[in-house]
Amino acid sequence: MKIYTKTGDAGLTGLYTGERVEKNSLRVQVYGAIDEIDSALGIARAFVIDDDVREKIFTLQKLLPRLMADFASLNRDATITEDDVYKLETEMDTLQSSLPPLREFVIPGSSKGGAFLDLARTITRRAERLACELAKSEHVHESNKIFLNRLSDYCFLLMRREDSAK
Repeated sequence: MKIYTKTGDAGLTGLYTGERVEKNSLRVQVYGAIDEIDSALGIARAFVIDDDVREKIFTLQKLLPRLMADFASLNRDATITEDDVYKLETEMDTLQSSLPPLREFVIPGSSKGGAFLDLARTITRRAERLACELAKSEHVHESNKIFLNRLSDYCFLLMRREDSAK
């Protein structure tokens, strides 16, 4: 089987649930941005020196295909649930309690891994903005919007943890 299908040559792509939509639709832009988050996290994971941060990134990367599937699907229950949000919040609380209080703005670039985590954070913010825009005209699961919001903060905390490990 060839990697190219030619089904997208006319500017349409297939959703996970089978519907065809324009490649520049907000829905496709959201899950495309989530795909970019995964790539940035992959680069971060390759560069971080803190083994715990590396494992947390890998665990997070295993959730992102589910989040992408939620945005690439119509009329399906969310696979990213309130329980996933709660687990992420619990992880964030634990991580934040291990860090010193923040007393100034953080300027990315203190470490390679941290810089890539900050890139993932900013891409997540873009994905969240796109998801909020999409929600104005189409159904978006509330748990997906909340997860994206927490994810950017989690990337920030992971960046701080990585930067403190250098």
